[in-house]
Amino acid sequence: MPLALSLTLPDSREFFAYGVVALSAIFFVVDPIAVVPVFITITEGDSIEKRKSMAKRACLCTAGILLTFLIAGGLIFKLFSLTLAAFRIAGGILLSVTGFDMLRSVTSTTRTSDKEMNEAVKKPDVAIVPLAMPLLAGPGSIATVMVLVAQAKHFWQVVLLGAAIVTTAAASYLMLRAASLVNRILGASGRAILERVMGLLLVAIAVQFIIGGVRDAFPEIFAAR
Repeated sequence: MPLALSLTLPDSREFFAYGVVALSAIFFVVDPIAVVPVFITITEGDSIEKRKSMAKRACLCTAGILLTFLIAGGLIFKLFSLTLAAFRIAGGILLSVTGFDMLRSVTSTTRTSDKEMNEAVKKPDVAIVPLAMPLLAGPGSIATVMVLVAQAKHFWQVVLLGAAIVTTAAASYLMLRAASLVNRILGASGRAILERVMGLLLVAIAVQFIIGGVRDAFPEIFAAR
């Protein structure tokens, strides 16, 4: 969390725009829709109650991880002497890779690997690893939270970002709880369509991150224009 935040309310349009970007970026990069078929595969043979329990713990853990980086983001920037510009560009590149994978309807290697998936199938409990980390709260979602919290100028924007994280975690839980139903309703084609739409929007957000990072890194170039 930035160490100096204004407690005054931001302009309503700025506040709304930040909220829309925060919720859409976090939801799209967490991408619970893509996790649904994975969840069904790695919990095959488990009872309904056990599946619900694992979904609940995974989503609580996801919220906890992302909220931790929301609170500690400013300290991490200071500890490693990172600039917002560098993290915007790095986060944008990472999100663009995830977004392009979503456009191709393939599981992003930034989230999990085939080896990790094969190990997950054999595990008796997959709530924390790999479900919460890295499938839901992976490098992309952590980078997104840190970029967004670093961009916040008002305390209420940080509150809004926290609400976006909690909302995404709650939506993820509802989807995983009803994973079989969601999978039947959407089907392979429905999931592919949603994945591609969300991937396109995520790539657009990633490009915006990169543009903002380049502007911050080279302000004299843009000031000259």
